[in-house]
Amino acid sequence: MRQPRRSGWAAQSSITAWNSARMAARADPGAARAVLVSWDGKSVQTSIGVRVEVAGKASEAGRFDTVLIPGSELPPAKFVTPEVLAAARHLSWNTRRLAAICSGAFVLAQLGLFDGRRATTHWKVAADLARGFPEITVESDAIFVRDGNLYSSAGVAAGVDLALAMVEEDHGADVARIVAQLLVVYMQRAGGQSQFSASLTGPAPRSPLLRSVVDLICADPAYPHTVQSLAEHARVSPRHLTRLFRAELERSPAEYVAFIRFGTARDMLHAGCGVTEAAMAAGFGSSEALRRAFVARLGISPRKYQQRFRSTGTASVPAMAAAVS
Repeated sequence: MRQPRRSGWAAQSSITAWNSARMAARADPGAARAVLVSWDGKSVQTSIGVRVEVAGKASEAGRFDTVLIPGSELPPAKFVTPEVLAAARHLSWNTRRLAAICSGAFVLAQLGLFDGRRATTHWKVAADLARGFPEITVESDAIFVRDGNLYSSAGVAAGVDLALAMVEEDHGADVARIVAQLLVVYMQRAGGQSQFSASLTGPAPRSPLLRSVVDLICADPAYPHTVQSLAEHARVSPRHLTRLFRAELERSPAEYVAFIRFGTARDMLHAGCGVTEAAMAAGFGSSEALRRAFVARLGISPRKYQQRFRSTGTASVPAMAAAVS
């Protein structure tokens, strides 16, 4: 039997992405074993008050294949303590791959591990990271970033995207897809995609019913959504659903689906994906259909748009471990 990869999670205030490693082990027995450690070997209290038991001290944990350092709801100045830094330093010396989730990026930044590298963190503290550590190229709008063997992600949900990407790297897309299904989430978003989804740019749905329909569209824009299928999901008539869309979102259901698909494709182009890949993933069906949509909305082809974005590096993107305590 093959030796499972050993993943360390420094237990802190958030351990959400830990489930991805656990589910990888369930999806592919022998593939991975998740271990929680803390700087002092004592249990850790999460941000919601639940205490989590750990396997022991980070300094005594041995070698890991992957180490993840989560962030905290506390300001970095309070949770990045000498003890946490010492534990993270030891873990960084004993792993093949090192990642920071959310404000955990401040731990690796303080250790100098991100110097000369690209990294991201939650948008609320991205400016603080860039200001405090000018040696780091902070990609403030990315969901997650990989630079060599160092990884970083935005908020807690983005940590799941990062973990799924790691599972896919190690065990293939089939295992990652099973893990996503076990977690009841969709396959991960592209790492360079904006932290802000297209659904955040316009009016927000006010009713729970419409919110569930919008969530369905945003979760899988490539699905062939129709007014009829969306109405069946909401258990209302197509006419009633259309009235809700126009009243709350100022668009018809078809217009809203097209809006989300366009935003998804644009985010993927920002992330460096090819035009055909972006078109298929966003539900356009072909690169020609995406080209027509770009020309109609922006007056420029997706390829030229991507080239312009890359050449300036400043094109605007509309709002569209281990655990160490």
